Parts: sequence; C-alpha cells; structure tokens
Amino acid sequence: MDFKDRLKDLRKAKGLSQVALAERLKLSKSTIGAYETGDITPSVEALNTIADFFNVDMDYLLGKEEQSRYFLDYSVYSIASELSEDSDLMEIFVRARHDPNFKSRLLQIVKLMEK
Repeated sequence: MDFKDRLKDLRKAKGLSQVALAERLKLSKSTIGAYETGDITPSVEALNTIADFFNVDMDYLLGKEEQSRYFLDYSVYSIASELSEDSDLMEIFVRARHDPNFKSRLLQIVKLMEK
C-alpha cells in the first residue's frame, strides 16, 4: 500500500474529511488532496507530523509495513481515541488504574452489558 492510500485509509478510519484533517495538521485542503492522489510527496517534517497525529510509525505510514508497531489494530486505537475524549469515561479509567483487579472487573462489566 502506498502512502497516498494509507493516508486516505487513516483519515477515513478516524472519520475525518480532508478539510478536517487539513485543519488539524495546519495544512491546506488542497495539500491533503494532493497527498492522497499522489500528486505531491510530503516533506519528512510533514510525514512526522502525520505519523504523530495518527500515532503510527513511519514505515507503516509509508506503506512499508502492513501493521504499525505502535498499534497493531488501528480499530482498537480508534475506539481508545474516542473514549479518551469523554471525560466521564476517562475518570473511570483513571480510578481503575489503581485497582489491581481492573481487567477482571472490566470484563465482568462488559459481560453484564452484553446481556
């Protein structure tokens, strides 16, 4: 997979339009569009910014690796990202960090929710 395709996939997985991504990266919409069509290649600085934004490593972003070493499952990262934006949920996780039985208790909660 090429950089242009990887960028488009990452952007869509995060639910962002080209305009929204451009705003977050402080780039123009036309620049994002040109990256996604392969018309221009980003600078190393821009690649670093994009990799940091999506929290992936450079080899994954450039299409040299099929999975990021940082997040082996981007869908899990995407869910975690959404959860981290909810202050109530984050409070639960902050409190749970101090609980040595967190994993088993969390699994019990999930099982109850499935019923």
